[in-house]
Amino acid sequence: MAYTITDACIKCGACAAGCPMDAITEGAEKYVIDPEKCIDCGACASVCPMDAPKAE
Repeated sequence: MAYTITDACIKCGACAAGCPMDAITEGAEKYVIDPEKCIDCGACASVCPMDAPKAE
C-alpha cells in the first residue's frame, strides 16, 4: 500500500526531499504521493514535522 499525505501537510517539502523514489510532488494545497512510484518505505513519514504522510 502506498503512503498518502493528509491535510496536516504544511507544504514544507521535507517529505519530497526525503523520498528515495522521487514519488512526492507539490500539489495545490499539499504535497502528493504518486502511488505508482511509492515503495512504502516510510522515509517521508520519518522526516515530516507534521506527521502528515500515512500508510493506507
